[in-house]
Amino acid sequence: MNPETGDWQRLDRRMLLVNPVQELIKFLPPLLGLLLAGTAIGAQGWQLLAVAVPVVLGVVRYLTTRFRVAEGRVELRRGLLNRRTLAVPVDRVRTVDLTAGPVHRALGLVTVRIGTGTASSREEDALDLDGLPVAAARILRATLLRAGDPLPDEHAGVPAPAPTAHTVLRLDPAWARYAPLTGTGLVLLAGVVGGAFQLAAALGLELSLRAEDLPGTDLPVAGWLAVVAGLVVLLVLVSALAVAAYLLTSWGLVLSHRPGAWHLVRGLLTTRETTLDDDRVAGVVLHEPAGLRLAGAAHLSAIVTGLDRSHPGSATLVPPAPAAVAARVGGEVAGTLAPLSVPLMAHGPAATRRRWSRALGPGALVAGLGILAWLTLPVGRWGLTLAVLAVPVAALLALDRSRALGHALVEGHLVARSGSLRRAREVLATRHVIGWTLRDTLVQRRAGLVTLTATTAGGDQQVSIHDVPEDVAVRLADDAVPGLLRQFLAP
Repeated sequence: MNPETGDWQRLDRRMLLVNPVQELIKFLPPLLGLLLAGTAIGAQGWQLLAVAVPVVLGVVRYLTTRFRVAEGRVELRRGLLNRRTLAVPVDRVRTVDLTAGPVHRALGLVTVRIGTGTASSREEDALDLDGLPVAAARILRATLLRAGDPLPDEHAGVPAPAPTAHTVLRLDPAWARYAPLTGTGLVLLAGVVGGAFQLAAALGLELSLRAEDLPGTDLPVAGWLAVVAGLVVLLVLVSALAVAAYLLTSWGLVLSHRPGAWHLVRGLLTTRETTLDDDRVAGVVLHEPAGLRLAGAAHLSAIVTGLDRSHPGSATLVPPAPAAVAARVGGEVAGTLAPLSVPLMAHGPAATRRRWSRALGPGALVAGLGILAWLTLPVGRWGLTLAVLAVPVAALLALDRSRALGHALVEGHLVARSGSLRRAREVLATRHVIGWTLRDTLVQRRAGLVTLTATTAGGDQQVSIHDVPEDVAVRLADDAVPGLLRQFLAP
């Protein structure tokens, strides 16, 4: 199979084994219902006909799916009764991901996902080729990105990389210790709690919480010990799940570069290989959420022109790792370490006051609700505790936000940093800036502040500098891309 011939081609024949199984899994709930219903009424044999339906659908999906690369376009045609053809110019291709789950890996196949920067939530609009042999997928990727031979997939038994490949990063499994400090831990915690309530409902257990059941000052010592022990067990469980998820998605991670493209290979059960064309990598984002920052860690993603933000996994370069490691990789991608280490310019007293007012306002509201609950509801000291803690926590948040806010222009890169719980330093090469947006709210206008946004080509990738004085914003935009903004401003 050679994707460069320009002829319509089918996917690999081994998908005749995979597609029917995938359809059976989709139809599994109704099939089980039919099986139980047939057993209850004594009907035999007709259930096999129901099983044959998804199998036939899988075969039809294989027979009616074709693709080709011809006349500067990659085209995908599928469907029997409702024929659908997707066509994308090769120069619109932003990323090419090769993904292989356990079944695909056993058969030597991969799924090729072609990213074009076009946002669509419909599965039928996805340009996915499922599946191709590994060698053919690599040829196709090189054709679409014009990036030379791709990196190897160690799990697929492909030969070692050519000497010209430069390995930038290899995963250290010890970095998994940072996983519980990310948002993944909170998501898993919510999943565990939700699963516990669903299990209790399935078992007929009633879980209810009344005001008089809340722990107060009369809770015995044994009760407090039980609460603390339960929280510790829950914390350990969630941490273990977060570490496991980290290792499953990032195991064997290798980030490499060879002339023309960046290549990332990662994954344990499901391997994923991403290629980013050098010309489309416009910068990097160093993510420093509060939990990772306290542990001296961060994670890194690429700013890819034309890539929709709904596909963040395609731009991930470094999972949670020591901050020095993430910054070093970011410097290599950007071509200079200066944007990731340069001191940032503060936005002045008006921006600082805005950070404090936006944090203390909600904090004061929470404190008021806590006092109201303490006075009117039988919740013991909990309402008062909430009221006492709300304002100091809001003040710490405001202080951290005001210290984080800043920008810089260094060595051809625009740098912007903001946030506290989700702090991020964004670095964008000015050669990729194609436009500026100056936006202000009524409150910002009265304070003389604006939000300056630099936009890139295609997709929705952009870098915003929040609450910067208007004259500073105009001067910064003109210094970054001379003449682009001032020509539209009134003299």
